[in-house]
Amino acid sequence: MNTATTSREGLHAIENASRDEIASLQLERMKWSVRHAYENSAFYRKRFDEHGVHPDDLRTLADLAKFPFTVKQDLRDTYPFGMFAVPREKLSRIHGSSGTTGKPTVVGYTANDISTWADLIARSLYAAGGRAGDICHVAYGYGLFTGGLGAHYGAERLGCTVVPISGGMTERQVTLIRDFQPRIIMVTPSYMLSIQDEFRRQGIDPRESSLKVGVFGAEPWTNAMRQEIEQAFDMDAVDIYGLSEIMGPGVANECVETKDGLHIWEDHFYPEVIHPETGEVLPDGELGELVFTTLTKEGLPMIRYRTRDLTRLLPGTARSMRRMEKVTGRSDDMIILRGVNVFPTQIEEQILKCAGLAPHFQIELVRKGRMDDMVVHVEANPNDPSAEARAAAAKELAHHIKSVVGVSTKIDVADPNSIQRSDGKAKRVVDNRPKE
Repeated sequence: MNTATTSREGLHAIENASRDEIASLQLERMKWSVRHAYENSAFYRKRFDEHGVHPDDLRTLADLAKFPFTVKQDLRDTYPFGMFAVPREKLSRIHGSSGTTGKPTVVGYTANDISTWADLIARSLYAAGGRAGDICHVAYGYGLFTGGLGAHYGAERLGCTVVPISGGMTERQVTLIRDFQPRIIMVTPSYMLSIQDEFRRQGIDPRESSLKVGVFGAEPWTNAMRQEIEQAFDMDAVDIYGLSEIMGPGVANECVETKDGLHIWEDHFYPEVIHPETGEVLPDGELGELVFTTLTKEGLPMIRYRTRDLTRLLPGTARSMRRMEKVTGRSDDMIILRGVNVFPTQIEEQILKCAGLAPHFQIELVRKGRMDDMVVHVEANPNDPSAEARAAAAKELAHHIKSVVGVSTKIDVADPNSIQRSDGKAKRVVDNRPKE
C-alpha cells in the first residue's frame, strides 16, 4: 500500500474524517475537476458554454446541480478519444466496452489515474476483509473490460499474491483454488455460482475450500444470493461497485463488519441521486438514479455522469463516507410488464426462496397477440429433478412472483445445467418480442 497517512486499523485517515472535512476536500477537488474538464476537454467546454455555466459558478457543492449531465451516448458520439482531457500521448492505458450494441465506449487513464485506481481497489479489498499476504484469485475478465486488471493492480497494491486466472475454464478454476489455497476471490456473483456447481460436480464440499472473502461485482445481485454463496462456501460475500466511465471497480465497497451497503470513496467521487425522469437532485435516503462526478481523474474527468443504476444514499457506518444501498437494478434494464415495473433481481430473490430450484435463470419476454408475457426459465434442483418436484417448484415460484412482484408469469423448469452459463456478466433478459 502507498505511504498515505493511516488511522485506526490501517485505514486511511479520510475514511474516518468528519463530514465537514470530507465536504471541504470534495469542494476543493470538485473545483479543480470542473475547471480541468472545461479547460482541457473540447467536449466539456462546448457543453458548459451551451448551458451557460462556467467553472467560476461552482462555489458550493450544491452548485454542481447547475451543470449539465454527461451520458453514455456522449462517449459514443466522441469515439474514440474525443472526451479526453489530456493529450493521447499522456495516457498509460485505454479500456473500453465490447461495443456489441454499437460503438464501444472508450475510457483512458494517466499514470496517476492508474495509481489512484490501484489505491482504491486496495482500500476496497481491505474493507472487504482482505489483508497483505493473502492470495487473491482474480476471475474477472482481463482485457478491455476493467474488472480483471483493476482488481489485479489493486490486490498487488494491498500486498496480496495475485492469481490472474481471468474468466472461463471453470474446472481449472476449481483445481487452482484447491491447489493454491487463495483466501480471496474476485468474480461476478453469477460466475461464482458456476464455480460452486463445479465444486459439487467434482464431489467437493465448497465449505472445505480456502476461500474466506468473496468480492463480487459487475452486475446487480441480491442479499438472498449473498446468503446462498456464504452458506455454500462458509465465506464472507461482499459487494464492490464501479463502472468504467467513472473508474472501473472500486468506486464503492461494502465493509465486511457491517455489510449494510457500499461506502462510496467520496474523496475521489461525488455522488448525487436524481429523479430518473426530471433530473431533480433528491435528498439522501430517497430512491433514484445514481450520478457521479469524478474529483481527481486526469485522463477522463466525468461531470455529473448518469449511471442508470437505481439506489439511495445513506449515512456512513463503518466509515464516515456515505453509503449507497445495494443496486437493485438499472433504469435501462427495468422490464415494464402490463404496467408493473420488474427487475431481474426481484425474480432472482423469489427463485432463491424455492428449495426445488437451482439459482440459474433467464427471463424471456414474448408477445402473444397484443399482450407482453414473461417466461422465467430456471433449472431444477439437481438433487431432485423429477417431474413432480419440477411441477411443485414451478407452482411455488409463480406464486411468489405474483405475490411479491405483482405479475403473472409462466415458469419453465428446465434440466439441471441446461441454462447457458456466463464467464462474466450474466445475460438475464432475452427479448423475443417481435420488433415494431
